[in-house]
Parts: sequence; C-alpha cells; structure tokens
Amino acid sequence: MLDRGRAELLKRILREIPPDLVLTNIEFEGPEIVLYVRNRKAIAKYLDLVKNIAKKVRKRVVIRADPDVRLPPEKAKEKILEIVPKDAGVDPNGIVFDHTRGEVWIKAEKPGLIVGRGSYIRHYILAETGWRPEPQRASPLESKVLKVIMSNLLKESDYRLRFLRKLGERIHRDVIFKNNYVRITALGGFMEVGRSAILVETRESRVLLDLGINVGAGTDYDRAYPFIDIDQLNLSELDAVIVTHAHLDHIGLVPLLYKYGYRGPLYVTKPTRELMVIMIKDLIEVTQREGKYLPYSEKDLMTTILHTIPLEYGDVTDVAPDIKVTMYNAGHILGSAIVHLHIGMGLHNIVYTGDFKYAPTRLLNRAEDKFPRVETLIMESTYGATRQQSRREAEAELIRIVKKTIERKGIVLIPVFAVGRGQEIMLVLNDAISKGLIPKVDVFIEGLVNEVTAIHTQYPEYLNRNIKEMIYRGENPFTADYFHIIESGTARPDIVETKPSIILATSGMLTGGPAVEYLKLIASDPRNSLVFVGYQAEGTLGRRIKDGMRELQTVVDNKVEIIRINLEVYSIDGFSGHSDQSELLRYVRNISPKPRNIILNHGEPSAIMTLARLVSKIIRNPSTGYGANTMVYTPHLLDSIHLTARR
Repeated sequence: MLDRGRAELLKRILREIPPDLVLTNIEFEGPEIVLYVRNRKAIAKYLDLVKNIAKKVRKRVVIRADPDVRLPPEKAKEKILEIVPKDAGVDPNGIVFDHTRGEVWIKAEKPGLIVGRGSYIRHYILAETGWRPEPQRASPLESKVLKVIMSNLLKESDYRLRFLRKLGERIHRDVIFKNNYVRITALGGFMEVGRSAILVETRESRVLLDLGINVGAGTDYDRAYPFIDIDQLNLSELDAVIVTHAHLDHIGLVPLLYKYGYRGPLYVTKPTRELMVIMIKDLIEVTQREGKYLPYSEKDLMTTILHTIPLEYGDVTDVAPDIKVTMYNAGHILGSAIVHLHIGMGLHNIVYTGDFKYAPTRLLNRAEDKFPRVETLIMESTYGATRQQSRREAEAELIRIVKKTIERKGIVLIPVFAVGRGQEIMLVLNDAISKGLIPKVDVFIEGLVNEVTAIHTQYPEYLNRNIKEMIYRGENPFTADYFHIIESGTARPDIVETKPSIILATSGMLTGGPAVEYLKLIASDPRNSLVFVGYQAEGTLGRRIKDGMRELQTVVDNKVEIIRINLEVYSIDGFSGHSDQSELLRYVRNISPKPRNIILNHGEPSAIMTLARLVSKIIRNPSTGYGANTMVYTPHLLDSIHLTARR
C-alpha cells in the first residue's frame, strides 16, 4: 500500500504523461522514478518531457520502454550502428545489452555523438530500439578494472534492480517528523589527517560522509579506523553513504560496512567508483603480501560495487526522504566532489568540502564555491598553517632537480599517489620533455599509476579544459613513447640499471608498495634523487625521511641490513591537491552564500587552530558579508554539533 506522499507524487506525474506514450508502469528505482511506456516510437516526440516532469516534482525521472517492445539485441545493434554518426567511432564489439534494466552500453571514441544536441540521438535510439543508450568512452589506455566492474554489474543486473526498487521505497517514503533537527558527529579526521568519517543525523535519516583509514597508523588500530562502534551508527538505520573521493583516508573502510550487513547505497561520481576499486584492491593485495591485517576481503569490495550509485556533478538526488545531495567539482583528484546536503524543506544546508583544491592545476579545474544555499561549511584544513609555493615554482623546481640528476647520470625516484599526483607529474614531465627543458629519457611508470591513468582518459570531461580538448583531439599526453609501464607490481632490479631515468611509483608516503623497494635499490648512490611531491603524514616512512632519517632497514637472507640513504632528498609542496592556507582563506571569503557555521576538520591540531584564528578574523570583518553570529568550530573526535535547535 502506497503512503500518502508517494500516492500524491504519482498523481502529479500521471497528469504530465501524454496518452500516446501508453504508460504501463511507474517504478521507484533508487533515487530515480522510472516511467515504463509501451509506445516507444512516441518517445522521440517528447524530448523535454522527462526534464519538465523532473522540474515539477523535483525528482530524478527516467523513461524506459517496456521489455516486450524492445528490439532483439542483434536487430537493435544494427539499428544503433545505422543511427549513430560514423564519426562517433562506435566499436561494434563494444555494444552490450543489459536485459534487466533495458540499457545498452555503447563504447565509442566520441560518446558525445551518441547523445547528440539536446539528447536527440539518445532519444531516437530509445524510440527506434526500445533500449536506453548509455555511452562509454573507448580509450587508448584500456582499464582492466572498468571491465571487471561493468562485467559484475551486468552479471548481477537482476539483483541490482531488486536493490534499487527496495531502495526506492525507502527514499520516497513519507516524512514523519515535521519538526526536525540536524546533528553531525565527528567519527574520524578531526584534529588529525586520515580516517575521515562524519555522521549526519536528522530525526528521519542517517547519512555517513566518507569512511576512510589512517594509512600512517600501521597496526595501531585505535588510530587507524574511525569510531564506527557508536550507538547512532546502526547499519539497519543507515540511509546512505556518500564518498567524496577515492583516497584511502576517505574510502578505505567502506567495504567493512558491507561485510557486516549494510545493504544500502553508496553514492559517488563515476570516476570515484572506478578509482575506489583500484585503490582498495591494491590495499588488499599489499596487506596480504606484507602479512598485515585488513578487516575485509575483495568479496566485500565487490558487494560494495553492487550497491554503488554513480552521480554526475550538479545532479540533485534524493538519498533519504528529507535529504537531497548534489556533488560539485572539488579540484582535488579525478571525480573528487564537494558534497552539498539539502536537508528538509529548507531546514538546513551543509557543504562538506572533503579534500579540495581552490586553484586550477594542469589536471583539474578549481573547486566550486557557489551553491544554492549554505548554512554550515565543513572545510578541510590540511595546510591551514602552511603557505605552499606556487604551481609554477613547484614545476620549475622539479624540472631543475630532474635536469641536475640526469646530467650526473642518476635516477630520479618520485613516490606518487596513484590517483592524481601520478598523472599531474606525468603531464609536467611530458611538457618539459616536449619543450626541451629536460632531455628525453625513459620514464618508468608503475602499473597501478597506469591503471589509474586509464580511468583519467576514460573520463576527460572531468579534467581541465586543455587536457580534455587534447584527449578529444586524439593528442593524449599520457601516451608519449618515453612513458614505459612496469606491470610487475613490485620493484624490478633491471629498471635501476637504466641510467639516467625517472621512476614514478606508489606509495606516495612510502607506506609500502614499489616506491619503497626502488628506494632500497637506489638509496646508497649519491647521484640519485628522491623527490616527494605530496603530503607526508605523521608516522609514515616518507615523513621520517623528509624530517632527516638517513638509514633504512631491510632483511636479506633472514639478516637485518642497514642501507645508508646517500641520495639527495627533496620535498616540493606546491604540487599538493589540497588548498594551502591562502587558498583556504580565499575560499572562506568567496563562498556564496555565506554560512553561519564553519567547521574545520582534516588537519593536524596546529593547522586547524591556526586556520581557526584566521577564519575568525575574516568573519568578524563586516565587509566579508558574514553575519555577527557566525561561529567557527574545531571539534575533536566523537564531538557532536547540533546545527539546528531541537524542537
């Protein structure tokens, strides 16, 4: 039996459906309302129907053809190849049908041509075949992980449909409590960097923002994992998990929820979904190889993916009966998102930055700062006490170090985060070599970085304008002939025989992975260089070396040996994907509209307290547009803040 809210919603939708479409069913499938119609030929007449209905009911609406009016796959394939412009570069072997959801995945070199101006071609394909087209990009760098994800989604399509319909009932249920409140609880990543997790509660709903691990904590599990064993975090009552981006300190513990029975949705951008699988699979493999403990398995990761719902930037999506989410570009890594929560009918609006970069980079556009409404801003503070060098200075310094090392026939080892930093450095090196700023030498790229780079080429629309246009023109900067992929997953001694050369390898903080093994192989030679291009968290090997440690322990034939670090060590802060102090303060000045609460997280205590003092000065200045009652909060772990008064 329908509750009153859904019944009224259906009535409003039914009033908008033209009779000649022959509506046969309306289903709530996750956040979407799906209209099933029998007269598929009429779909092409109503290009703006879905958009108009969605605008009136303020819900995501999709139109699909009934299963019994869809063309058989082979005939549909012929029709698709006939309709889609030849310039699209459709791969006939890349046309795959999802019978359960009535979708056809079409791989093409130019997927935009499958959509067409005003989505005309997409509608026409649906009208002519009965299959709803979902374009995918054919990339010169093929992602193995993306193939696995799409294969699993197809294999479990029946389960996905049941999951979405059950979820739809939960999302679109009636709101019981008219007098609501909003409370956030700091579960991780407050007065520290790592294990980010925030619980957002109303009287109706519970939503979790991020669930990461502290990669620098090692076997100190009290510091490694967020505080998820609290009474408020009952998995059966959790409506949604929303992840901002695919770094382990924001995603690393998500599969644990599914291990212990959570079967609700995980909302991410499409690139974050793919990158999340790459990063967590690698974490599982590394911990197994090193004999360490991880409280979940790859099976739990696959369960996670089945419950993932990808969102585009700007999509307004219901995740609970009283909460809508919209994701905006965060400028941090591919697919990273600033999360905007609209709670109740205008009750409260939260902007959670996650990790963000408020300046353009070679790879990404700067973070978004304009929102419909904001009452509370939760802002990262990683570099709240630090001003970084400019991007131009950072690139010049890297080029100088590389050139100097090459001239003395040395090896440059650059530990990178597989997501973001690896691709950024590839672009810098590619540009420097093409302009003759450094000699053309072999650049060895560890396999995990390459797999992540393949995802970047899959989603150029998420990259900055220059790189996006280069990829669209077929001038992919990630495929230069001096980039060589190392697929082994561990350090190869033969690589370090190639001198001079450059090695990009994970992990970026030397917490494990090939970078540590390559360091052991080249550390004793003073001709070589080690260049840190990212944040080195407390407790990591990278931080200890950066702070002056010059000996490494290694085990050879069951004996402990000491390797002297004789190579030159550099640290370049200007490549960070985080905003530095000046950018954070500029964001506070520019965000629109102005929040009445500013909550600082994701920073070491000194960074947060320094930033809090500076932010307080800004909001006390009448010219900045802040109200006299604006508050700055610096909560500790397990602190809760009521953002609206209880009634």
